Amino acid sequence: HFEFFRKKCSINTERNGVPKIFPNVKQVQKEKLSIKSSLAKASRMVRVHVKHGDGEFLYDTETTSTIDEIAKDIIEIANFQSKIQCFAVEFESHLSKLQGDPKAMPLARALSEATSYASKDQVKHNRPLSLYVLRDHTRSIEKEFLVMYSVMGLLNSDLQQFLSDLQILEENTVQLLWAGKELTRGKKLCDFIGRNEKTKIVIRLQSPIPPPASLSGGEKY
Repeated sequence: HFEFFRKKCSINTERNGVPKIFPNVKQVQKEKLSIKSSLAKASRMVRVHVKHGDGEFLYDTETTSTIDEIAKDIIEIANFQSKIQCFAVEFESHLSKLQGDPKAMPLARALSEATSYASKDQVKHNRPLSLYVLRDHTRSIEKEFLVMYSVMGLLNSDLQQFLSDLQILEENTVQLLWAGKELTRGKKLCDFIGRNEKTKIVIRLQSPIPPPASLSGGEKY
């Protein structure tokens, strides 16, 4: 503790040998600037309520973030949320047959923790999702599945088969809609919502809608 305290302060020894401690002015000023910087960053934060299909979650960003950066993050989060929900549905019947089997506990626990964290109910509790935490949960499920798939009567390839019908959002095609208009790539969030402090907005992820087919079924040249 003294070593930490010594770095924060400068020590001046008087004639009687008793150390006299003075605050390190430069260090104090540096910490004040750091606090001001953190507060300034917090004031620019935006709480985004993202909706995609049947899923939804909260995401924090800054008004100075680019739409490209935001799109990359929230699309990946949406895909992880959908994957975890898919795993929960597909594994439920298989794990129910192994209820009470100690071998099934690690996978059941990993699945339970992941679905709890990725639940859209987190919106009600005002808790944003972390891309890194979702990624770790997904990896844990996949890791435990590789240990358990034979016990569950499944094949190694079944993991990807479960996801075959899952609609994965593509970063380069998904549109970000806010207040009925698209947040176009190449711009910053503040270009649309301004530099409002502590703003809450709703963004909906939407895949491009294909044009209606010709009534005749043929192409026009």
